[in-house]
Amino acid sequence: MEPGLSFSAGDLAQTRFAVSPMWEVVTSFRRLLDPAAAHLHRDWAAQVRPRLARAGLGRGWLAELVPARGYLADFLNPTPPGPFPELPAELRAIRATPPGQVRTDVAALGPRAASSPRLRHLGEEPEAALEKVAAEIEVYWELALAPYWARIRQVLEADVFHRARQVAEHGSASVLNELHESVRWDADTLSLVKAQCGLTRERAGAGLLLVPSAFAWPRVLTRAVAPDPPQLAYPARGIGTLWEPRTASSAEAVAAVLGRSRALLLAELDTPASTTQLARHCGLSAAGVSQHLTALRNAGLVTAHRVGRSVLYARTAIADALLTA
Repeated sequence: MEPGLSFSAGDLAQTRFAVSPMWEVVTSFRRLLDPAAAHLHRDWAAQVRPRLARAGLGRGWLAELVPARGYLADFLNPTPPGPFPELPAELRAIRATPPGQVRTDVAALGPRAASSPRLRHLGEEPEAALEKVAAEIEVYWELALAPYWARIRQVLEADVFHRARQVAEHGSASVLNELHESVRWDADTLSLVKAQCGLTRERAGAGLLLVPSAFAWPRVLTRAVAPDPPQLAYPARGIGTLWEPRTASSAEAVAAVLGRSRALLLAELDTPASTTQLARHCGLSAAGVSQHLTALRNAGLVTAHRVGRSVLYARTAIADALLTA
């Protein structure tokens, strides 16, 4: 029998969307563990894997809690407090996870819970261990997601706004049927076809939280922890074009305002890069690039992210809008 989530009028009224940084943490980490499933994010993975290897994150807390397949620890995905939470808010919720839930989640990870020193530590001293988990997540975020977050978030927000409009025009039932091929709405019940999860009202609270994800494809993932509303993370619309180069159609117009060197640097930052890489690719001195990047950062057009001994610069959504208008 397929897992089913029965709906009342109250549940439909409490159905909402949210963009969750932590869902992107766990789904992106899982993609990196499974090369066969990572082809959609091949260029991103090629840039990120060496950074994670140098930081030793391939054998840390996330590796224990997020296996390539099957169950992942539910406490990693607390209920987002709003539609667009920031990572620090979700990490605070993770640190505040009740010890009983931590132990339940560790036990659900199966036989390795007994053989893994880290998982034993989680079960024995959950409060202290959760601090270490949160600290590793912050490192992973800076290495793997922060330099790309403006682009990822743009896709996720576009999905939320599109589906919210669809709800207003066609109703919740129509939107639920269009989320994913494995999700089916029929007779006031949401069913997951061929899903390895138990999304039921007996295991979860009221309402429903729908979370678009750039890395969940080709599957949907769920979280069912009462009394929290059940969560369903599904592949966002537009992820097929997520990593495509963005044509800088307005580069000349931007150069007239910012100067040719700064416009060139913005165009080059279609992929996050360091000062040294930008100097080499753009034919500018490292000192000149650094000066231009400081000005662009102060203007909110680039962000800086420390990766080991280097700093990666990335375009913001404002800069993307300027260059592709």
